[in-house]
Amino acid sequence: MRRKPAVSTSLDLSRLLDIIGNFPRQTILVLGDFIVDEFVSGEISRVSREAPVLILKHRRTQVAPGGGANAANNLLDLGARVAPVTAVGDDAAGRVLVEHFRSKGADTSGIVRVPGWTTPTKTRFLAGWAHTTEQQVLRVDQEPETALPARVVKALARKARARARSSAAVLVSDYGMGAVTPALVRPLRAKLLTLDSRHRLLDYRGARITAATPNEPEVEALFHTRIAGDAKKLDALAARTRRHLGLGALVITRGKDGMVVFEGGRPPHAIPVYGGNDAVDVTGAGDTVIAVFTLALAAGATFIEAAHLANYAGGIVVMKRGTATATRQELEAAVRGDATSPSR
Repeated sequence: MRRKPAVSTSLDLSRLLDIIGNFPRQTILVLGDFIVDEFVSGEISRVSREAPVLILKHRRTQVAPGGGANAANNLLDLGARVAPVTAVGDDAAGRVLVEHFRSKGADTSGIVRVPGWTTPTKTRFLAGWAHTTEQQVLRVDQEPETALPARVVKALARKARARARSSAAVLVSDYGMGAVTPALVRPLRAKLLTLDSRHRLLDYRGARITAATPNEPEVEALFHTRIAGDAKKLDALAARTRRHLGLGALVITRGKDGMVVFEGGRPPHAIPVYGGNDAVDVTGAGDTVIAVFTLALAAGATFIEAAHLANYAGGIVVMKRGTATATRQELEAAVRGDATSPSR
């Protein structure tokens, strides 16, 4: 079953298509934590005699860019030019990320290889019987155990400053792995700067942030409270966040409840979720949202137009398995599908 398109009848869909058409002319600096998402699939063969655990017969292992790398990967598949600035370890996972972006034509000179440092890696083990849907049964995370050396931090700051001057926008993706910090972002001068911070959004006060895209649980964690469907509480927390950071807009994603755009001087703009009733896999959907939102702003969209495009893209990727991207062709098709919908 499909939901009806989540688009206000006052939205100019032809303009959204024009904005998408401007994507290839944009260069986006992606500054943040680049992560490797690894998916190990296996068929359940039996229960172990050694412990009450399943034994999986290995089927395949797939690797995809995650975190900030997923945002960068989405931008590339949307046709934009990407300037990644990050740190990775001098390990196999780091080599995978560098080679991936090099193969897609991105300038990898902003990626600093750090000997002795661990490239963040999330390994998900998926299990299923023959001809059944695989389910995640375990996740193992590898994270850096030490902070980046001071020389690396200085190199990242230098590379970010240089690339920010020639980029249409800066996308900051902070997963708390150490490649990006508030101190690194505050001195940046950018035409547009968007922020996705998993744990410390409010710590970016003083940075010149245009907009941020937290999800609702992250907002709840910031203020140690539960929103629980209370629209007034959501509005109040959004207002506090906008004032604290001096944001032009705050976009709060709400899973199956879509997203809400908060701008100064305007009432909150709610956007119902686009796509199917039941998501197949939400892994990395937030990375897709901020990638499309940032790219749309760079291409001339208003905050609300950019959020609607991001909502389309989020609906596209959650219907795919694993860490996925939305392509420019898929995004255009979604918008055209709404343009010809009988409900419009």
